[in-house]
Order: sequence, then structure tokens, then C-alpha cells
Amino acid sequence: MSVQSLRAENGAAAAGRPAAAGPPPGVAGGPPADAFSGMPTGIEGREEDLGRSVAVVLKTLRNVKPYEHDINDALIKARLQAMQFAKDHGLMEEYVAHDVKTMTPLTSMMKNLIEKSGQAEIALTGIFDRTACHYQLCLENESAPGIRRWRSPFGKVLDKCRKLGQFDLTEEWIHENWTRPRLLGYAKAMGVDMRVSHWQPDGWLSAEVA
Repeated sequence: MSVQSLRAENGAAAAGRPAAAGPPPGVAGGPPADAFSGMPTGIEGREEDLGRSVAVVLKTLRNVKPYEHDINDALIKARLQAMQFAKDHGLMEEYVAHDVKTMTPLTSMMKNLIEKSGQAEIALTGIFDRTACHYQLCLENESAPGIRRWRSPFGKVLDKCRKLGQFDLTEEWIHENWTRPRLLGYAKAMGVDMRVSHWQPDGWLSAEVA
């Protein structure tokens, strides 16, 4: 669905609704100029971006063959391709080390904040809460002081793509050889003692700091 299509649908829906009564805020006969007109969204001025993003989400969720696609589908496949290459060539440790090194500018900033504040929670906030690389990949997350939990996102795609012969990875192997070492590498770079769970059969994993 294109942005134009969404506009057309929204326009048609709006045409069926009664117009708001009275002049707009600040106009004679209307409410005061500073009257409440709705909560800010944080994306004011980016309506075009929002329209494009919603159109992509709808198009992705409508893609149900050969399986129901989630909005992180392309990201998962890109990550799986890289991990499969590293596994096939015996380079997984190097791949993890490269990722941790690439993140050094960010983990260094987090380390400075942690040292100044004494708050190890900053490490969890930086890795999970404010990092699109995490929440765009892992769609199911839980947060509490000192702990973050997430469900492994790779199962659906692996189930389908293994049958096609694209990958021979498992979710457990990915967690133990990619996710867990990488998170521990970030924690070490930030000077934080982090405990990352080993693989769990239900796919729910966790990272904790004291």
C-alpha cells in the first residue's frame, strides 16, 4: 500500500465523519490559542515518514506466503546470513569480536556515564531500551529494574528456511555463540558485571546487572 493509497483511505474515512464544530484555537469565537489540542507524538513534521513506514508495515504483514512475515523479517534474514557465513568458515569468535569493536564508540560513552553516576542500569538502557538494533529485531520485550527479558526472534524464519536448505543454525546455537558472547562483550567494554542467561526452551532470555 502506498502513501497515496493510505491518504485516499483516510480521506474517505474522514469524509464520513462530521466536521469538528466551531472555529479552531486562536480564532475569534474559538478556544484560546493555548488550548489543549492533543498529546505530542514526537514525530511532528515527519508525517510523510510515518505514512511510508505504516505502508511498509502493512505490506509486510500482508505477506503470508510461504509464511506470515513479521516486520523484522528482512533484518532477521540479514543477520542469519552473516552468522551462517561465520559459522561455515569458523569465524564466529572473530565475528563477535568485530561487532564488539564496532560498538566501542557507544560502549565507551556508556562506560563514562556509568562511572560518573554509579548506575549499572545505564548499560541495560543503552543495550536494550534505546537501541533500535535490539527492539527492531526482538519484538517481544520485558523490562524491570536490573533486568531485561526478550524472546529470541529467529525461530519462525529458521523453521521455514532450514527446510529450504538455506541455514543449518538453531536458536540455541545462535544464543550461545552470538547473542550471549556479544552482550557479555558489551558489558565488559562498559565495565559492568552482567549476567546473561543461557538458552531457555521457551525462547525467553534475560540480562541482569546488580
